[in-house]
Amino acid sequence: MSTQNHLFKGRTLARSQALQLVFQAEATGRSVDDVLSGDYALSEGPLDPFGEHLARGTWSLLPELDHIISSVSANWSLYRMPAVDRNLLRLALYEILEVDEVALPVTIDECVELAKAYGTDESSRFLNGVLGTIARKLDAGEDLMAEAEAQIAEEAEAQAKAEAEAAEAEAAEDVAEAEEAGEEDASEDAADDAEEDDIEEALPDQPSRDEAPDGMSE
Repeated sequence: MSTQNHLFKGRTLARSQALQLVFQAEATGRSVDDVLSGDYALSEGPLDPFGEHLARGTWSLLPELDHIISSVSANWSLYRMPAVDRNLLRLALYEILEVDEVALPVTIDECVELAKAYGTDESSRFLNGVLGTIARKLDAGEDLMAEAEAQIAEEAEAQAKAEAEAAEAEAAEDVAEAEEAGEEDASEDAADDAEEDDIEEALPDQPSRDEAPDGMSE
């Protein structure tokens, strides 16, 4: 993500910093907390408290935010989006849902401006459309966060059920294999016993000590 030649001030700068932090976290497979606890890069510092709040808050609700974004961008799966677009949507959605002091239109306008600075030629229009859809759902009274939480819980339950069923099937397969192995061992033991009996029956009777061999009687 290019951070050159963009002069921002105030909360626009803070949002730009939040974007850079979230982008670095995703790109390096770390959390925002981990990024902030080590070395991180900002196009312009120091880090604004509002920017830090946005970055940390967005990352803390990442699964819920991603569910909401995915539900309103049916034509674009989340990870097919450019990384800048994806993370701008996450930050803007967090701000819309969790930062009451900022009006929704202001958040959308700020997101669009950052998209023009950091995204592709299509980014600003795309993000404006997705956030507009979210705004209409909220105006209609939809509780997007509650819906996302319920969906996540349902998916987690389904996954846990599938894992339990798979573990049960694997255990049953292990028992069946053990029983089959036991039957094979028993069959082999029985065959060995039968072979020993056959060998014993084939051997000639040995004379006792009291019996003299033929032709040697007194």
